[in-house]
Amino acid sequence: MTEAARPDFDLEGLLRQALAPVEPPERLSKRLEDTLATLTDAAADELDAWEMSAMKDPRNWVSVHRPVVAAAVGTTAGVGLILLRTRAKNKKHRAQASDPLDFAERTLRDLAHEARRLLDRPD
Repeated sequence: MTEAARPDFDLEGLLRQALAPVEPPERLSKRLEDTLATLTDAAADELDAWEMSAMKDPRNWVSVHRPVVAAAVGTTAGVGLILLRTRAKNKKHRAQASDPLDFAERTLRDLAHEARRLLDRPD
């Protein structure tokens, strides 16, 4: 007799237990936030060091990939940082929200606030 055919085999219970959400440890979230902030800063520094006037010389066109990569890494890390910080606030907002629309409004407000905070950071 297969395990699935046994009357005492609870497949739903096992799946529910296996797929239960797990909160990551606080230090992992902090480490991820620090890494994303470092990547964002490094990408901004790389873009600051790049001079558009140097692109007039065709010999410098080979190095155009560096600012493109820096922009992609900086954008990705910045979006990740915004999402991570907003997710951390969502638990509190979920408890405070009166309905799903209120929760969505609070989340969007937090996303905008975190984006402004990231863009307004002093170098």
